[in-house]
Amino acid sequence: MLTKLKSLGPGLLYAGAAIGVSHLVQSTKAGAHYGYILIAAIVLAHLFKYPFFVLGPRYAEATGQSLVSGFGKLGKWAIWLLLLLTLSTMFSVQAAITVVTTGLVQKAIGLTSHTAFISLTILIVCFLILRVGKFSALENLMKVIMIVLAVTTVFAFCLSFTLPCILQAPSTKVFDISSSSDLKFLLAFVGWMPAPLDLAIWHSIWALSNTPTKHSEFDFRVGFYGTAILGICFLTLGANTMYGTDIQIATAPSKFASQLVDIFTTSMGDWSSYIILIAAFTTMFSTTLTCFDAMPKVMNHITTELGGDSYKNTHTFWQVILLTGTAIILSFYSTSMGLLVQFATIASFLTAPLLAWMSYRIVTQQPELSLWNRTEKVLSIIGIVLLSSLSILFVSTFLYH
Repeated sequence: MLTKLKSLGPGLLYAGAAIGVSHLVQSTKAGAHYGYILIAAIVLAHLFKYPFFVLGPRYAEATGQSLVSGFGKLGKWAIWLLLLLTLSTMFSVQAAITVVTTGLVQKAIGLTSHTAFISLTILIVCFLILRVGKFSALENLMKVIMIVLAVTTVFAFCLSFTLPCILQAPSTKVFDISSSSDLKFLLAFVGWMPAPLDLAIWHSIWALSNTPTKHSEFDFRVGFYGTAILGICFLTLGANTMYGTDIQIATAPSKFASQLVDIFTTSMGDWSSYIILIAAFTTMFSTTLTCFDAMPKVMNHITTELGGDSYKNTHTFWQVILLTGTAIILSFYSTSMGLLVQFATIASFLTAPLLAWMSYRIVTQQPELSLWNRTEKVLSIIGIVLLSSLSILFVSTFLYH
């Protein structure tokens, strides 16, 4: 077991990328607005997305290639579609994650202004860490961050059940899927729970940076099941501390950061505020860092597939493009955290059915690789149907309401 734990690498990067906005923001809001009911959404999202996420490390181990190359085997059209899907989400995703991280920095230094400037500084720091430390620095940093986050979150989760019971008012909100606002929230919640499907591609690339071991499946499962457990913990914390009260989740980054820290200190006591702030910041910074590492790598693989080896070293170029595009978005919407998060999560959700379908095609067109067992194949089909149905339902609701 100790050998397995020491071998953890890409699985923790997966967890670091996944545990961010979906957990600290969306799961907390789900519990605060609707109580415990959306725990079911966390469980189902993990169940039906599992085959697509596990495909990343399995494909890399079986072929020595990333999932981008797997999409390329479907035809050039698949790479062009992947390019379009990636460009349509990468800037908003990075902006949404960065602005939440910025809120935690503002909370730590007692500042409520200069959001765009702080966000830009965080992105530049990420750029420098990745240029100097490369992959090993990212991997080693993630092991410390995930331990701190897991211990503090589970501790606060347990203590939250010792709080005085809140008497629920008759008007307390109940989730209603026929409500356009509730449906929109559900799509945003499921879209990033535990993460966008793009993360399977990122994981396959990270796996190639590691020496393959017989523990790669264990590595993935630690990260995957860890995100599920912590998602339920964050939702429960929101429900135990805010559901049934008149407290509204703030949309300004600094105010939300204060609320997030208050949720933990309500359970654990004021003494824990700095520990929680450090844990929350390191969590969001790890997400910002891993996404800033992954998306340019994906674009580098895509341009290599389209243009050949002459475009093999475009990673730095795409880092600069991502930094610039994200900075432009944040210069206009840095104070609208709620809007950025909602747009990014819904955009990721709407692209998910296409990514899921292409992943299914990769598996079925290469049966000799045995990438999924029979159960996983059935789960993938149900997942594609559910993701497609919810996307169609959202579009129809948006158009007619």
